[in-house]
Amino acid sequence: MPLISVIMPALDEALCIQDAVGDIPVEGFKALGFDSEIIVVDNGSTDETADLARKSGARVVTEPRRGYGHAYMRGFKEARGEVICTLDADGTYPADVLPEMVSRLVNEELAFISTDRFAYMNNGVMTRTNRLGNSILTGTGRVLFGLPFRDSQSGMWVFSADLLEGMQLRAGGMALSEEIKIEAVWRLNAKYAEVPIHYSHRRGVSKLRVWRDGAKNLLYLFRKRMG
Repeated sequence: MPLISVIMPALDEALCIQDAVGDIPVEGFKALGFDSEIIVVDNGSTDETADLARKSGARVVTEPRRGYGHAYMRGFKEARGEVICTLDADGTYPADVLPEMVSRLVNEELAFISTDRFAYMNNGVMTRTNRLGNSILTGTGRVLFGLPFRDSQSGMWVFSADLLEGMQLRAGGMALSEEIKIEAVWRLNAKYAEVPIHYSHRRGVSKLRVWRDGAKNLLYLFRKRMG
């Protein structure tokens, strides 16, 4: 039976990691004919995140280098599945739609699916500052790379693991969200789709440093285009 790898980076998410692991639709994957593995990448947690994730049934790997991108790249190396699904460990992304996304990936012979958090966003889940920053980054990505996405910073993706062989992922921080889309669509010309999702309030404390991370992501776009 083919395997799906679900990867979640986690840093001090003890309040919500068990719910996040439990929300993964393992039975939904089985209905499609897939086995699944859940990989939690512990990115240097000082709480019980790793232990609680293991107790919930996840395979826990450790990435000591702090950073969203470093955590994901570690998870990609550890993944054994033919299909990779990603989402945050804080409950913001709707894990229940993953089987539907995998089904679309297979049936439409897609290689990469990203998600649009703004299509249904009317619950104040994202601040105006965050939305403005996302618009600037998404617009810049469109100008520099022709990225077709409405939400370049979304961290929920479903894609063929084969894509990783051709990707040149370098971003150790939050910029990996935009970089993986650049690599899939701009560099590899992968057949893609972007699907709307419902985005929720996070459980626990946010690790996002809005101005600092936003500025770094913007600078990274220019560096990548020039380099």
